[in-house]
Amino acid sequence: MKKAIYPGSFDPITNGHLDVINRARRIFDKVVVAVARNAAKHPLFTPEERVELIEANLVNRPNIEVLAFDGLIVDLARETGAIALIRGLRAVSDFEHEFQMAQMNRHLDEEIETIFLMPNEEFFFTSSNLVKQVFQFTGRERTLIPPNVHEALSKKFGHTR
Repeated sequence: MKKAIYPGSFDPITNGHLDVINRARRIFDKVVVAVARNAAKHPLFTPEERVELIEANLVNRPNIEVLAFDGLIVDLARETGAIALIRGLRAVSDFEHEFQMAQMNRHLDEEIETIFLMPNEEFFFTSSNLVKQVFQFTGRERTLIPPNVHEALSKKFGHTR
């Protein structure tokens, strides 16, 4: 069985993330969505909330597992038997950072490949940070996030629309 890990903060999950997950699950037998506990990023949602938001959007997809993790992603890949790391690329500006991470991960474990997947073009400009910024002031973003994320953001920011 070929297994891949799609790591990220997913704070919160967007439709762009979900698009990449669906692309990855067509390539691999199993995809592990690994939610980073990285407190240095000051996430809006707890790791447990992020896992719950993601799982609610992946119902009836038995080849996808969602978990929270600490530490290095290559260590998690070894522990779970993953052969690849999935990374989403939206724009050229993502490439330099992603390239550096891929090279470091290869340095740490040359057996684990990094696979870059691009979301549908309608999500190229989407990021969790942009969604949170827009939502904080307006509460009106609905097309770039799943409904359960809209509801969770509304509660966090006190919007009733």
